[in-house]
Amino acid sequence: MTSAARTDVGTIEDLHSSATRATGLDDFGDTDYLEPLGILLESYRSEAGLTELGSKMFRFFLKGALVARLLSEASWKANPGYADVEVTRPIFVTGLPRTGTTALHRLLAADPAHQGVEMWLAEFPQPRPPRDTWSDNPVYQQIQAGFEQHHVENPEFMGLHYMDAAEVEECWQLLRQSVMSISYESLAHVPTYSQWLSRQDWTPAYLRHRKNLQLIGLNDPGKRWVLKNPSHLFALDALMAAYPDALVIQTHRPPTTLIASMCSLAEHATPGWSTTFTGAQVGRDQLELWSRGLREFSTARKRYDPAQFLDIEFTDLRSDPMGTVERVYAALDTPMTDAARAAVTALDEESQSGARKPQHRYQLSDYGLDEATVEAAFAV
Repeated sequence: MTSAARTDVGTIEDLHSSATRATGLDDFGDTDYLEPLGILLESYRSEAGLTELGSKMFRFFLKGALVARLLSEASWKANPGYADVEVTRPIFVTGLPRTGTTALHRLLAADPAHQGVEMWLAEFPQPRPPRDTWSDNPVYQQIQAGFEQHHVENPEFMGLHYMDAAEVEECWQLLRQSVMSISYESLAHVPTYSQWLSRQDWTPAYLRHRKNLQLIGLNDPGKRWVLKNPSHLFALDALMAAYPDALVIQTHRPPTTLIASMCSLAEHATPGWSTTFTGAQVGRDQLELWSRGLREFSTARKRYDPAQFLDIEFTDLRSDPMGTVERVYAALDTPMTDAARAAVTALDEESQSGARKPQHRYQLSDYGLDEATVEAAFAV
């Protein structure tokens, strides 16, 4: 007799035990994350319609968040000098997904005078080791092997969002330590968690985010941070509280041209994970989420100095990437060095071919949407 397939993600105690077994650590720090974790688990159980595969994947994701939390706590204790590291005039790239945030982020991070959060360090926070040692690091090797396997098994995802252990990635990986991230509702139907999150002050999560940057950048003092995450749209006040001198770059593209792309990305990232988060439900969830995020950001932005914001059109980034990057340096009142120009040029050329070349096909009707519905949702 076979046992029934498991479709629950588990309990807080289950996840704590799993993370502790994986690391040998048990200090999770403050307890602020327990409330959102409990709400998210209940949403997964009662609303998400998870399959056995989906429940396994979300257990893996939440275990990863708790492992990262444990590692940060331990590394802060082992490296008390992190507290003295300055984070000065960081750049935050945000905007609706599929508006060029990833491309702009990676171009800016190519400057040798800049630093971003590399994927493997977001998952295993620690002071960034010298770059020439990464290939011999067992943690780096493990994460990179996982991405290489994913590339082989899911080649179509490469054109949606290229990922690599050494690549700078979205800093939601740091926010997930606090279980405050719209990444969860971007990948599953969890309306109760979504409604709870929409009412919260994200400042504690962003202060922890800052502590992680100080830790990761401990060996690279003086380098400017370049961060990117569409979810910053939902938390501008918290971002500004933690980083009052930030330059915030907002990328723009007509919503009718990108909502189907966003839905396609969500669908390709979660194949077979849910009987609920499919087709028209993906369309409804993503349209509500991102139209709300853009409205909240637009309202909050009016409370701050306009000089702290820079608007970038997707078409300008595509047609003149170097000119677009130069606008960022001008906004910072910082000269663009020859080394920065060379690095940006090289990365831009690489991004137009091979595995990084964008390849993405989708249409609104696949997700129960049409242009009129999208335009109405984004009307301000």
